[in-house]
Amino acid sequence: MLLTAVATVLVACAAAPALNRALGRTAGWALAVPLLIAAAIVGTAAAPGEVVTESLAWMPTLGIEFALRLDGLALVFAMLVLVIGAAILIYSGRYLGRGKHGVFYLLMTAFAAAMLVLVLTDDLVVLFVAWEATTLCSFFLIARPGGAARESAIRTVLVTAAGGLALLAAVVTVAIGTGTTRIGEALSHPIWGEDAGFTTSVAVLIAIAAFTKSAQFPFHAWLPDSMVAITPVSAYLHAAAMVKAGIYLLLRFSPALAGEQVWTVMLVTAGLITALLGAIAALRRDDLKELLAYSTISQLGLLVAMIGIGTPEALTAAVVHTVAHALFKASLFMLVGVIDHEAGTRRISHLADLQPRMPVTAAAIALAAASMAGVPLLLGFVSKETMLEAFLHAPGPAWVPWVVTGAAAAASVLTFAYSGRIVLGALGGRTGRVVREASPLLWGVPATGALAGLVLGVAPFVLDGLVSGGASGAAGEEIDKHLALWHGFNAPLAVSIAVIATGTALILARTRVSRALEPLAFPFRALDVVDATLHGVVHGGAAVARWAGTASPRRHLAIPAIVLTALAIGAAFRLDGLPPVIGDTSRPLDWALVVLVAGGVVAMVRARTRIAAVVVAGVVGFAMTLWFLALGAVDVAITQLLVEILTVTVFVLLLRRLPSRFVRERGRPRIAAGVVAVGAGVATVLGVWALTGRRELSPAATYLLTEGEAETGGANIVNTVLVEFRALDTLGELTVLGMAGLTIAALLHSRRAVPVRSAHIDESSPLADARSNTVFVRTVARILAPLIVVMSVVLLLRGHQEPGGGFIAALVGGAGFALAYMAAPSDTTARIRWPYLTLIGAGIVVGAGAGFVGYFDGSFLAPMSTYILGYKLTSSLVFDVGVYLAVIGVILAAYNLLGRQHRLPRDRRREEVGAR
Repeated sequence: MLLTAVATVLVACAAAPALNRALGRTAGWALAVPLLIAAAIVGTAAAPGEVVTESLAWMPTLGIEFALRLDGLALVFAMLVLVIGAAILIYSGRYLGRGKHGVFYLLMTAFAAAMLVLVLTDDLVVLFVAWEATTLCSFFLIARPGGAARESAIRTVLVTAAGGLALLAAVVTVAIGTGTTRIGEALSHPIWGEDAGFTTSVAVLIAIAAFTKSAQFPFHAWLPDSMVAITPVSAYLHAAAMVKAGIYLLLRFSPALAGEQVWTVMLVTAGLITALLGAIAALRRDDLKELLAYSTISQLGLLVAMIGIGTPEALTAAVVHTVAHALFKASLFMLVGVIDHEAGTRRISHLADLQPRMPVTAAAIALAAASMAGVPLLLGFVSKETMLEAFLHAPGPAWVPWVVTGAAAAASVLTFAYSGRIVLGALGGRTGRVVREASPLLWGVPATGALAGLVLGVAPFVLDGLVSGGASGAAGEEIDKHLALWHGFNAPLAVSIAVIATGTALILARTRVSRALEPLAFPFRALDVVDATLHGVVHGGAAVARWAGTASPRRHLAIPAIVLTALAIGAAFRLDGLPPVIGDTSRPLDWALVVLVAGGVVAMVRARTRIAAVVVAGVVGFAMTLWFLALGAVDVAITQLLVEILTVTVFVLLLRRLPSRFVRERGRPRIAAGVVAVGAGVATVLGVWALTGRRELSPAATYLLTEGEAETGGANIVNTVLVEFRALDTLGELTVLGMAGLTIAALLHSRRAVPVRSAHIDESSPLADARSNTVFVRTVARILAPLIVVMSVVLLLRGHQEPGGGFIAALVGGAGFALAYMAAPSDTTARIRWPYLTLIGAGIVVGAGAGFVGYFDGSFLAPMSTYILGYKLTSSLVFDVGVYLAVIGVILAAYNLLGRQHRLPRDRRREEVGAR
């Protein structure tokens, strides 16, 4: 049932662009239907007090599943996400202008799906993924208008993504500490009461994540800034849904953290400060939408403080006010959108010069604002009463209830005042242009929401089951709450009467109140802090880029070499000693190869020309190939040999564009380079000795050698490790390789390569005629090049059992292409006109696709096999095909792009010389 509900919303998301093309802006009406169907599914999935769980395999080897769990708390938030989401989609069908809105509807339904998964999931990893998905959807929705909206979107994502990192740290900490990623199991683990450090760390991280998402001090600035988004986005994301994600997170972790001192202090302090600051800021705003944004901050502050109190009564009050706030705030946002749609402005000062004759809109705004103000007979009054009751009975020293109730009462007075400002400011104009009532299709949805606040306020017992279930989920114990409008004359009612009386006085004296609030502006804006942080991050990245992005090969090589040396020095103080070497430590062949490598290194250092350096570097590479063969690593030896061959051919293409000789250096640069090189060499030797050496096989190596063939069906241990045991890592390397190929292409297409050095060849010499001079090579290449490519395919197919595989096969194929390229008499005829970028992309897609096929067997990259015409086709072979295509694409990109000559044809050069 739960998976069906999520799938229904995902289907709406996928269908959104097509529906928009078919129905135009009214696609919102059609898209509301799947959300309402999902709401019906979720609402009927479980009986009261029952918990329903469903799961789908995702990463079973890590114990991570797409697990869903519906309890009372999840039900409350799921209904808010789906019902209010459907209402706003219906509203959007009339609010939006005529045109293409497929991306808008796609993002809105995607956001609904992400929020639904977030509140239903029972897995910490899925929770984090859904959390980040809401951040991305919010970013794109805020940025859609373009212009300044993009800056606001960037600031929003900067703050909320920082909270996402805090949530990631919390998820990792909880998973490691409890040994499970299941939220229900993790919250009931005894570690919360046994390890104070663990509990405190998680409490701080969860609180920071929720503060950024729910716009709590000091992370509140992004919410008003995001009001550049259109009204449906503000109504859904920033009033009823996205900001509620933080509230949900706090309530979900309350069973484990309620009563913890750091949790209580952080939530109550930040919540009450936010409530007061947001309310004061709301009274100073002229833009109705901005006013509502600050009022949202204030109301969320009260919710956060209530969750921080942590008693069952307080958590119950938080659930009630969450429902009430979603109703009146979504309605108010949409009603302000109605006014803006008809009047063309949201500014109170501009509306004062108009004559709004909008009776239905006026009545709906009055109802919704009265609910927010806590006026009797409305649901907001019921929720405020339950909150005041909880504040008055807050645990702790005797002064705590007085302080928190006083702060909450002050925030409520200001709430009453800015609620009056909304009503009078929106519809108080008496002169100027007449503004008529909008279409019922526009005001119908928000008016219904405002009316629902009245109905539920008069009959709050309708919500008893929903609220009791939500409170039980948040408190971790069974709560049976009976809501009522009248509780007799008591302390909460006395506070409410005082709030209403004081708030009315502030409304009557609103002009003087506005003047009194003007000097209260801070000397800086919170957005300035966000911008300063953003600029600091950018400048810091630029500073790093100046070092890491240098065009100097020396600096590129020096940085990792110095880091390697520093790590070795640090390890020297931590290790007791290098492990002993077991068995015969050397053979004569080893010493011969050491001499060969050492000779190549010395010759390389002393080389004065680049061609000599390439030759002696090849000596070192081929010596390493022999060493790998001597050790029995045939696959590695073949790879090393082919890499050396292809490297030399690429070097030939590059050497034509570089000076023939090195610039001779003296003094300090040579000494510094020598010190760095020696340090890195010593560190590498010691690292290899410490981590490997000729010792007994590790348990992992033993397992791979003894069980690898039985597990994978492949006898080639190197290939099975690459495409079976660590296939995800190989997929990452494949993606990086593809990015490197695309980078080469982008760089050489955007910037002209250095011209090829002129070759001073006697025109009368036989060497001057390239076509005649290469006839023998071309004849041989015409036969061998296709054979080498065919051989590469054979190596690809047999790689699971014998030396070969996707990477080696691609290198062999690349060698065939290199032979064909080098045998060509000119760059024009040498170019192999294969779509190398398409090959790179196809390789990555095929490799990733092989991983997704594994889901048919339970998980990503799970090994699968089938027989086609008697041949066993395995998913690992398909994965290897992806590697083969991508590597071939990169090799062809290098040859085709680096081999181009940016110099004039010979005949034209002669004409220019003659003209001179």
